[in-house]
Amino acid sequence: MAYTNVHRGVRMSAKKVVPVVALIRGKRVDEAETLMKLSKKRAAVYILACIKAARANADQAEADPRRLVVTDARVDGGPTMKRFQPKDRGRAHQILKRTSHITVSVDVK
Repeated sequence: MAYTNVHRGVRMSAKKVVPVVALIRGKRVDEAETLMKLSKKRAAVYILACIKAARANADQAEADPRRLVVTDARVDGGPTMKRFQPKDRGRAHQILKRTSHITVSVDVK
């Protein structure tokens, strides 16, 4: 049985988060946590929180924490906030502030 956590509405575009999530897919949970702690990318903070929450879900179900592996890690686009920047001659240019949803699943192997 997989233990899943979803972090919704992260204020980063999915394009920036996907390469960081790819680093942990298929790794042991303690190894994935170490990778995220040492990463310089801003997305690593959110992914680390997801890993810890998924691990806590597994602990609640009394799964063996030493055998946990990240089985699924993915990023989906979230809602986009639309803002406008005033420009010359009364015009306005649209600014898209993208968000994403991070999903991490761990399972006993």
